[in-house]
Amino acid sequence: MSPVIEIHARARLITDGPLTRPVPVDLRYDPADDRRTVHIGLPDGTDWAFGRDLLERGLRTPIERGAVRVWPCGRTQLIVELHSTDGVEVFQFEIRTLIRFLARTQQAQAQTQTSAQTPATSPDAGREPQQPPSRTTRPARSAQPEQGAQPARG
Repeated sequence: MSPVIEIHARARLITDGPLTRPVPVDLRYDPADDRRTVHIGLPDGTDWAFGRDLLERGLRTPIERGAVRVWPCGRTQLIVELHSTDGVEVFQFEIRTLIRFLARTQQAQAQTQTSAQTPATSPDAGREPQQPPSRTTRPARSAQPEQGAQPARG
């Protein structure tokens, strides 16, 4: 059984106005689904899935993959910009929250690999391929049951 990592965190929603507002987000990793993918669940019921390496690289340098852009903002913040057919959402995260989350995902992946004890058969077996981001709809925290998932355009 794979350990699912889920952290309830706060991010700041950046808007065109003078004020930002804190919003609750869910950071989720399930190695049983895909060991290279992390999820950011937003309060409106949207779930963004993209490669863990996108967040890891974004801690050090600006990176863009498909509809997701990530870049460091100073020494303590990380910006995640999400593009969809509904518009653009920009979130500011505390870097330490994401570092803690990513460290736990790496531990969970290591535990999963150790328990599977499958030998690597190709030179690329240890590398994580780049994955395109995806956007789905999930029930909001206080909403009705899920009505299905829709991939994002972009």
